Amino acid sequence: MKKLFALLLTLAMVLSLAACGGKKEEAPAETPAEEPTEKAEGWWKEELSTVADGKLTVATSPDFAPYEFYAIDENGNPQLAGFDMALAQYIADYMGLELEVIPMDFDGTIMELSNGNVDLSMAGYSPDPDRAEVMDFSDIYITGGQSFVCLESNKDLFPTLADANNPDYQIGAQVGSIQADLAKENTPDADIIELAKVTDIIAELVNGKMDGAFIETMVAESYAISYPELCLVHEVPYDAEGSVVGVSKGNEALLAGVNEAIAAAKADGSFDQYVYEANELASGDIFEGLVE
Repeated sequence: MKKLFALLLTLAMVLSLAACGGKKEEAPAETPAEEPTEKAEGWWKEELSTVADGKLTVATSPDFAPYEFYAIDENGNPQLAGFDMALAQYIADYMGLELEVIPMDFDGTIMELSNGNVDLSMAGYSPDPDRAEVMDFSDIYITGGQSFVCLESNKDLFPTLADANNPDYQIGAQVGSIQADLAKENTPDADIIELAKVTDIIAELVNGKMDGAFIETMVAESYAISYPELCLVHEVPYDAEGSVVGVSKGNEALLAGVNEAIAAAKADGSFDQYVYEANELASGDIFEGLVE
């Protein structure tokens, strides 16, 4: 009887253990990570903020035809022109903002944008990595190149670009520009002279006070129309060819709106028309620099 009782007790314990451990608890299923959703076109309109409500403030350096310069109208008055300025108006209209353009020297455009005093800077910027520390870049809206320029009468001095790297030569470039970096990279032994305005560089070249200069190709071609003695003697190698709008750092909504506007201007043919008109105006009576 005791054996039967012990057997039944053992069987009961086995069944009890089986009941307790028979069903294995499953670990909760991992929630899949959400993939980032692409923002819909126009999302920036709800988040857009600018330095001044209702305005788009743009810094520019009007000594860079056909990008930005002053065209002289029939009354002899200078009017801000260039395809950058036309694009700036298109961007402002696209965003429903009033455009305010603030002319200044080139290095000032970078400083004002870096300090958050303007929303955009449009001055023929190349997307140089060093500038990425103080501004965001729009999409490239026009591609171009860099040139070494001299007088037609002096071009035999420079059979190659390396020949300009001579301490006897004075080589010009604009202060704070990509061209100044290219001058230091390609002609470090030359006497490099940095001036605030491209117009001053052209004047020094034409007057024989400089032997050569580094100038953006489209700008150099524009000047060569007015000054046929200029010669674009060498194409200068440069990785980041093309121009961008400088956008105040971290303003994601503004950057998105600018890129949408650029895409729209290119898609509807407006930008091509701006370039054509700017080149036409640049070949006429112009003034480049700051108007008092």
